[in-house]
Amino acid sequence: MPSSTDKEPVKGSLSTLLGLFPFLRPYKRQFLLAGLALIVAAGATLAIPYAFRQMIDLGFTGDAGGKNITHIDLYFLALFGVACILGVATAARFYMVSWLGERVTADLRSAVYAHVVTQSPQFFETTKTGEVLSRLTTDTTLIQTLVGTSISMALRNALLFAGGLVMLFVTSVKLSSIIIVMLAAVVLPIVFYGRRVRTLSRESQDRVADASALAGEILNAMPTVQAFTHEEIEARRFGSTVERAFATAMQRIRARSILTMMAILLVFGAIVFVLWLGAHAVVQGTMSGGALGQFILYATLVAGSVGALSEVLGDAQRAAGATERLLDLLAARSPVQSVLLPEKLPPRTENGAALRLQDVEFHYPSRPDTQSLKQFSLDIRAGETIAVVGPSGAGKTTLFQLLLRFYDPQQGSIFLDGVDIRFLELGTLRNAIGIVPQDTVIFSENAMENIRFGRADASDEEVIAAAKMAAAHEFIERLPQGYHSFLGERGVRLSGGQRQRIAIARALLKNPPLLLLDEATSALDAESERLVQSALEVAMVGRTTLVIAHRLATVQRADRIIVLEHGSIVETGTHASLIAANGLYASLAALQFNTIAEPA
Repeated sequence: MPSSTDKEPVKGSLSTLLGLFPFLRPYKRQFLLAGLALIVAAGATLAIPYAFRQMIDLGFTGDAGGKNITHIDLYFLALFGVACILGVATAARFYMVSWLGERVTADLRSAVYAHVVTQSPQFFETTKTGEVLSRLTTDTTLIQTLVGTSISMALRNALLFAGGLVMLFVTSVKLSSIIIVMLAAVVLPIVFYGRRVRTLSRESQDRVADASALAGEILNAMPTVQAFTHEEIEARRFGSTVERAFATAMQRIRARSILTMMAILLVFGAIVFVLWLGAHAVVQGTMSGGALGQFILYATLVAGSVGALSEVLGDAQRAAGATERLLDLLAARSPVQSVLLPEKLPPRTENGAALRLQDVEFHYPSRPDTQSLKQFSLDIRAGETIAVVGPSGAGKTTLFQLLLRFYDPQQGSIFLDGVDIRFLELGTLRNAIGIVPQDTVIFSENAMENIRFGRADASDEEVIAAAKMAAAHEFIERLPQGYHSFLGERGVRLSGGQRQRIAIARALLKNPPLLLLDEATSALDAESERLVQSALEVAMVGRTTLVIAHRLATVQRADRIIVLEHGSIVETGTHASLIAANGLYASLAALQFNTIAEPA
C-alpha cells in the first residue's frame, strides 16, 4: 500500500462512498426510523408557508370582526401544532442519525484495526504507524460527520428542495419556471468548483497523516532524541510538517469558502430577481399578498436547501477522500495467508517438535537484490537444542521470522512435525512456537497481564509459576503493587534485564513445543543471567529450542551449533569441534574471549 507521501493521483469521488455500504447494511431498521422522522419533519416544514398564506389571505382580509379573529386563532393553533410535530420529528431524526454515525464509525474503526493487525511485517515496512493511526482517528471522524450529520442534512434538504419546488409551481407556474432556469445556470459552476475542494481535501488529510507519523516516530524514541540533544531540531521539524498541513488546510478552507459564497450569491441572486417580478404581480393584482408570502417562504426554503446541499457536498467530498484511504487499508492483503483447508499437527510428544528446512531461499520484499538466506537446509530432531551464531546480517533473525511465517520463502519449504507450515492455519503454527525477542515489548498493563499475554486463559497461579521459572518473581513482588503494578508505557519503569525476564516468563507460560530464543539473555547482568539460564535449561526439557546468541558463552551447551554467514550454513558442530576446526566460529570466539583460538 502506498504511503501518504507518495505522489499518486487523487481518485476520490462521491462514488467511493459506496464502499461504506457493508457497514451501513446491518442497520436498515435504524435508517428506516430516521427516514420516517426525516419525512415527517420535512413535511411539517413544508406545511408552514401554506399556513402563513391561509392566515394572511383569510385572517387579514374579507369580513371584519369575529370571523377574522376565529381564522387567526385557528391558524395560529395549527401553526403551533405543526411546530410541535416538527420539534418531535427533528429530535427523533437527530437521535437516530447521531446513533448511526457513532455506531458505523465504531464498526469501521474496529474493522480497519482488526484487518491491520493481521498484516505481515512487509506491510509495516512501507506504511508508517502514525499514518495508520491518523486514518483510524481523523479519517473515521470525517465519516462519522458524514453518516451522523451530513447524510441526514442532505436528505432533509433534498426533500425540502423537491417539496418546495413542487409548492412553488403550485403557487405560481410562471415565477417558478423562471427561477428553475436561473438555478440550472448557477449549479454548473458550483459543481465544477467542487472538484477542486475534493482534491484539496485529500491533500489536507495526507499532510495531517504525515504529521501524525512523524510525531509517533519521535515520541517513541525520546531517550535517543534527548541523548543527542535533538529536542529543538525535532520540534522545528514537526513544526514545519504542521505548517505544511496548515497551509494545505487553508487552501481547502479558502476553496470551500469560495464555493459556499458562490452558491449563496448565485442562488439568492436568482431568487431576489424572481421575487421582484412577484412584487410587481401583486401590485398589478394578478397575485394575492398571501400567495406572494407563500412563494417567498418556499423560495427561501429552496434557496436554503441548495446552500445547505453545497455545504454537505463539501463534507461528502472530504469523507470520500477519507473513505478511499480507509478502503485502501481494508484492501491491503497480506501475502502470508492461512489456507482454506488447513492440515493438523500430529499430537504433541514429550520431546517437542521436529523441524526441517529444505532448500530455503529468501530475500525481503523491500530488498529484492539481497539474499538473506541461500539454499538453506537444516534438520532438527524433536527435543534438540540448536544454537545459531554468526556475524550481524548473517540471517539469524530472518530464520526466526520464516519459522513464525511472518514471511514466506521465495523457494524451498519448512516442515514442522512433517507438515509444511504453509498448510497450517497461522494460529495453529504460531501457537506451537514461543519466542523471546531481542527487543522486548512490554505493554501498558500491569505485570500480571503482561505475562498473561503468553496465554490469555492462564490462571494467576500459572502466571506466577512462569515468573518464578524466569527469575522474575522476586523483582515483581518488590514492585509497589506486586503483580498488579503498572509497568509504564513500553515498560519504562523496568530495567532492560527485568523487561527481558518478563518476556521469558511470557514464553514459558505459553508452553510451546518449539522455543525460539533471540538473544534471550543479552540484557541481563551476570547474576540475572545465571538465574535465567538455569530456568531456561529447565524450560528446554521436553521441547525443541533454537537459540540465537552473540555471546558464545550462552550456547556452549547446545547439542549443535549452526554457524551462518551471508545467509548460508558454513559450519556445524559442537563448541569444542568448531573451536578445533579453527574456522569462522573460532574467530568469533577469539574476538569475544580475547584469546587466539587454537585447535584442541
